[in-house]
Amino acid sequence: MERKFNKQPKLHIKTGDTVVVIAGNAKGQTGVVKKVLVDKQRAIVEGVNFITKHVKPSAANPQGGIVKTEGTIHISNIAVSENGKAVRTGRKLNENGKLQRYSKATGKFI
Repeated sequence: MERKFNKQPKLHIKTGDTVVVIAGNAKGQTGVVKKVLVDKQRAIVEGVNFITKHVKPSAANPQGGIVKTEGTIHISNIAVSENGKAVRTGRKLNENGKLQRYSKATGKFI
């Protein structure tokens, strides 16, 4: 579904969501979304998909060395977690007449 004015796609994941990884090396791990990169359709999840990065010495980090940080995960490989299980989400009008995400499994608003 393409949007008229803002051409960026609407994603099912938002910053602050608790998600579970459903595919890849980190399958089954859960975490909280730190950041969503909409243009690349990727997300950074806390405590999941660690990468090692070689850092040169600088004024802020005079020692340098190898640093472990969270890498990005493609949006299609994560799902919103409800009670520890992955759930599909949809959008429907709430009591106030605004579109809000809901769990397709239970019908509850997220």
